[in-house]
Amino acid sequence: MESGQPVFEAIGLTKKYEDETLALDHVSFSVRAGEIFAMLGGNGAGKTTTINLFLNFIEPTEGEARINGIASHKDPLTAKRNVAFVSENVMLYPNFTALQNLDYFSRLGGKTQYSKENYHAVLRRVGLQEEAHTKRLRGFSKGMRQKCGIAIAILKDAPAILLDEPTSGLDPQAGFEFIELLRSLRDDGKSILMSTHDIFRAKEVADVVGIMNRGKLIMQKHAAELAGHDLEELYMKYIAGHIRDAA
Repeated sequence: MESGQPVFEAIGLTKKYEDETLALDHVSFSVRAGEIFAMLGGNGAGKTTTINLFLNFIEPTEGEARINGIASHKDPLTAKRNVAFVSENVMLYPNFTALQNLDYFSRLGGKTQYSKENYHAVLRRVGLQEEAHTKRLRGFSKGMRQKCGIAIAILKDAPAILLDEPTSGLDPQAGFEFIELLRSLRDDGKSILMSTHDIFRAKEVADVVGIMNRGKLIMQKHAAELAGHDLEELYMKYIAGHIRDAA
């Protein structure tokens, strides 16, 4: 979607730690409603730092991370109301059932209008089998926990969704179902920012792919620009070129 205010916006986002480590170096990008932006990069590339800045877990040295026009370090509570976050390792209550987790986290977020059928419906939407709805999470696979995390994010009904390595550790079937779910959320008009190592699925689902290395956003291309290109080859070319330039 090309019009309207960006939902996620990084403006010259920079983070330098006290030991002079430059974790993020003037990174700028935006993600509009109905768009999926995939950040690719290895460990230490700056993806996690970017996420932490959007969530106000850390403060920027320079620049701003905005969610729905709100700078997260200036008005963190309002900014967080506009975003749902699903981490790589979804932290839910293992002794609660799937339904109980949804009810607890929805009420914690001020959403008291949902019925048990609403919870069943959203769990069906994310692909969690019916018999698992009333089972405790301690016996769930990573993919099943991930589905519960996404269900909670959907119930929050925020315009922005932030995902950290969402397909990491998922089997092929769970990964395919997850990508289909992202597409349906995009169709709902959600703005989705995800960090990932998964080059194949990034190209498959993202409207925009950004490559990060050593704290810099070294490439940013729309899906149309990537058509006909091998993204893995392109990734290696950009990473190699950036390392050479930095040497």
